[in-house]
Amino acid sequence: MTDPFEDTLRRLREAFHSGCTRPAAFRAEQLQALGRFLQENKQLLHDALAQDLHKSAFDSDISELIICQNEINLALKNLQAWMKDTPASTNLFTKLDSAFVRKEPFGLVLIIAPWNYPINLTLVPLVGALAAGNCVVLKPSEISQGTEKVLAEVLPRYLDQSCFAVVLGGPEETGQLLKHKFDYIFFTGSPRVGKIVMTAAAKHLTPVTLELGGKNPCYVDDDCDPQIVANRVAWFRYFNAGQTCVAPDYLLCSPEMQERLLPALQSAITRFYGDDPQSSPNLGRIINQKQFQRLRALLGCGRMAIGGQSDECDRYIAPTVLVDVQETEPVMQEEIFGPILPIMNVQGMDEAIEFINRREKPLALYAFSNSSQVVNQMLERTSSGSFGGNDGFIYMTLPSLPLGGVGHSGMGRYHGKFTFDTFSHHRACLLCPAGLEELNNIRYPPYSHSMQELVRWALGSHSCTLL
Repeated sequence: MTDPFEDTLRRLREAFHSGCTRPAAFRAEQLQALGRFLQENKQLLHDALAQDLHKSAFDSDISELIICQNEINLALKNLQAWMKDTPASTNLFTKLDSAFVRKEPFGLVLIIAPWNYPINLTLVPLVGALAAGNCVVLKPSEISQGTEKVLAEVLPRYLDQSCFAVVLGGPEETGQLLKHKFDYIFFTGSPRVGKIVMTAAAKHLTPVTLELGGKNPCYVDDDCDPQIVANRVAWFRYFNAGQTCVAPDYLLCSPEMQERLLPALQSAITRFYGDDPQSSPNLGRIINQKQFQRLRALLGCGRMAIGGQSDECDRYIAPTVLVDVQETEPVMQEEIFGPILPIMNVQGMDEAIEFINRREKPLALYAFSNSSQVVNQMLERTSSGSFGGNDGFIYMTLPSLPLGGVGHSGMGRYHGKFTFDTFSHHRACLLCPAGLEELNNIRYPPYSHSMQELVRWALGSHSCTLL
């Protein structure tokens, strides 16, 4: 059986070895072309996202297209500075030498993207990979079919096809692709598939970034305005029909706060999506029947406090809140990835922290309280990829902050300069003058007692020249 990827990968690797991707001018051209792709195909991308996830044009802009354009603009503005060698401090032995860190491209990199934000989570890593001077194989998700088609058919027209390729297929083709050696793999998806990717990468000792998911806790303190909490939690939980890896996955609060929160959540849902959320232009749909059936089964957990309606033909699940949920139920055993919000009761902050810390480390953690001390305690005594105090994942709009998991929720980080750094090998360099050998005689044996003392002193930390 012929390998469908072999010729493409050979072509890209040859292009990288030719050095064509290394000049700043080439990288800038590719980034500018990527920007033109977004601008010139805006309607096409809106239509694809509406087809795949029922996203409104506004939702597509704020969660996908604008974020990608911002990343491109930031990379173009800072490319020269990011590429520049970073000087490093020296000691007495290397006083006349030049020490620096050079940011080099890894080579041929693979980006495997998910379906839930199929433009954002495909192109944001691509921006950093191109800015860092790599050749790129892009594998969009086959599940978001409309977007996959645009990325496969239109995007390659904008980028240099000797250095960039889109490959298609499902799990079987991806498995075949992963048998090849890459210089870096960037994967966004579930921990289950992340393990498969990492296993395949290990066979070639290929470094990876794994952007995975998890059950993101949201603690609500008794000292809160329930309506403010409800507004913020509802917006972030039900945005994109809950199909967001950093969305709050479940609430932890006292029974008393739960009683105050429920009417506030109902009020927020009605205000956002109307009396009939199914007809709201601002509420997305579940990506496919398989995910719809999985989510509908979770509606049987606990007790329905809000929502619960579903329509299989429309892949619609209403914004839902579950109460009286047990930790052992399915809705607390897997990442929900849908418009369902379970509430679990705890007596206070200490119990909430204990509950969070005995589970896998989440991609995101949220804490709501009027007390900054409570928010800081939640931050200091827990671990998560990112943290939000009194707000949801609005930090995703800041390229100055990294996105990345910890433990079960992933490894590595990206966004803004962090993406450039992720796709760059930081090479330690020391350039020494060819002559002046008399100065180096101190290093060579045999060593007299006084020479040993001199070498020890010269290597001491006091001799370092800090920048």
